[in-house]
Amino acid sequence: MLVVHADGRLEDAVVRDLPHYLDAGDALVFNDTRVIPAALKGVRPARDAAGSDVHVDVNLVQQLSDQTWLALARPGKRLRVGDRLSFPEDLSATIAEKRDDGELVLSFSQSGEPLRSAIERIGSMPLPPYIARRRPADASDRETYQTSFAAEDAKSVAAPTAGLHFTPRLLDEIDAAGIVRAQVRLHVGLGTFAPLKDEQIEAGKLHEEWRQVTPGVAEHLNQLRKGGRRCVAVGTTSLRTLESAASQDHIIHPVTGPTDIFLKPGYKFRAIDGLVTNFHLPESSLFMLVCAVMGTDIMQAAYAHAIAEDYRFYSYGDACLLLP
Repeated sequence: MLVVHADGRLEDAVVRDLPHYLDAGDALVFNDTRVIPAALKGVRPARDAAGSDVHVDVNLVQQLSDQTWLALARPGKRLRVGDRLSFPEDLSATIAEKRDDGELVLSFSQSGEPLRSAIERIGSMPLPPYIARRRPADASDRETYQTSFAAEDAKSVAAPTAGLHFTPRLLDEIDAAGIVRAQVRLHVGLGTFAPLKDEQIEAGKLHEEWRQVTPGVAEHLNQLRKGGRRCVAVGTTSLRTLESAASQDHIIHPVTGPTDIFLKPGYKFRAIDGLVTNFHLPESSLFMLVCAVMGTDIMQAAYAHAIAEDYRFYSYGDACLLLP
């Protein structure tokens, strides 16, 4: 773990050192969402006798209703509205819409709990492309690409990867140090990790993701901060959730629903006093976010140090603790 201080000082540490950088009464705020096995393999049957079947890789992106999902698919150019995709266990989906950015709206042959159960059985974990290109997801990813505190009723199509560092042993040590744990929820979408588009930067908005801060969590964090304690987000998804719920007077409010908040340099933070995160892809909204927390010069120096010291980057990589 690389610790980055407000004055630009860098410290090499390990994740188990985290309690030493926080005080009793400070809060760590986790995203308790659960990753579903959103990667499906299907077949688009031949359209006529002269054609051939097409094997299709589908990544579910966002649930739109009990029966429909927004998805990405490869090879997208060989698919069109009205095509039926066949999956194992007699599950199928019809392409109801094909959008300009390549996203598909899939209407499944099942809905509600039967559809959820089918996806759990036949899907695999939606590993990031830089991992999936090297190896397919396997059974172990169902555990390693999931936080130890994920809630059963939550659903994301990508992991809140900073939370992967927090083993039950580390959580026990955090509790023993008197550090408060709180949980918010954001259903992570693939867009969280995607390269930024010019129109997103111009509009100052990202893709929408559903998030929730309960009244009890909001009140607890407000009281802690009022008493001089720090609120440290675990992961950029927790940070975006908290900031999207905070008003200009630095009060965190209960909230449920979508957010498209875009945090970039120049933003004045209202809800957080620190961040635990991983090392992110270049040209991503996540790198802009950490630059907003610490300053661009400091983060560029931190990343240069991390590269020189062989830190591991991205989803299964090392952590850094940002203390502005």
